Amino acid sequence: MSFSEMTNIALMQGFAGLSLFAVLLLMGLGLAIIFGQMGVINMAHGEFMTVGAYTVFMFSTLVESSFPALMPYYFLVSIAVAFVFAFALGWVVEWALIRHLYKRPLDTLLATWGLSLGLQQVFRSVVGPKEVSPTLPEWLMGSWSPSEGLDIPINGLFVLGLAALVTAGVLLALYRSRWGLRVRATVSNRVMANAIGINTRKTDRLTFAIGCGVAGVAGAAFTTIGSTGPTSGSLYIVDSFLVVTFGGAASLLGTVASAFGIAQTQSISEFFLTGSMAKVLTLSLIVVILMMIRPQGLFASKVRR
Repeated sequence: MSFSEMTNIALMQGFAGLSLFAVLLLMGLGLAIIFGQMGVINMAHGEFMTVGAYTVFMFSTLVESSFPALMPYYFLVSIAVAFVFAFALGWVVEWALIRHLYKRPLDTLLATWGLSLGLQQVFRSVVGPKEVSPTLPEWLMGSWSPSEGLDIPINGLFVLGLAALVTAGVLLALYRSRWGLRVRATVSNRVMANAIGINTRKTDRLTFAIGCGVAGVAGAAFTTIGSTGPTSGSLYIVDSFLVVTFGGAASLLGTVASAFGIAQTQSISEFFLTGSMAKVLTLSLIVVILMMIRPQGLFASKVRR
């Protein structure tokens, strides 16, 4: 094998890591908002991703059977609808369940784990136990070849661009909007935020719903690189928590950096090792770094004493 061929293979493997990075980043962003900003351990976060993925599948089936002329356009619309569905479900879950369990992390963990199992059963009953895939529009198919022997999938480029757009939107909303100001005030000092007139209950509900909506967008992006089943979201929940913990629970910048590092380490390791050994290697590196170098994560939040 020539040097150029090895270089092309390494580049394509690295880009495969970027596709995984995009999905982990979108999942991690939702968790960073919920876990990092609110301290809620949401074990059902993966199921909100599945809601987004199934939304795209349902749209694909409907459009393909009834409105085939709209196939080139349905995917972008379905991403927005996936956010809305996951947002609405998150709003209801916070109102019905989460708001009663604040400052009770163990109870929240058990309750959301039960919610996760319940939603998986709903998916099996409504959609079916088999994995499904939407029919993607033609503009998402194929690959881009910047040089001979190097093929970069167009769907991977799209997912990467979507992740960058959503990340920029979340950062802009968190630091340049009234909602972001209320969130940061509530995180900093909830009692004082209530005293100056901020409705912290409403802020919590909106924050939880937005985090779930971002997970729905992650599910929509996931449909371009994999098939969806009732347990697809749960397969990513551990990696998503690793992204948030490794990056720093309250740092969105840390979420971006840790998602990139974990995705690239796992993707490149899979080229030389088996998938399970690549996961073991990635987890071992994270544990060593957290124990010996950065116990608070890559980007620990600064506090005043």
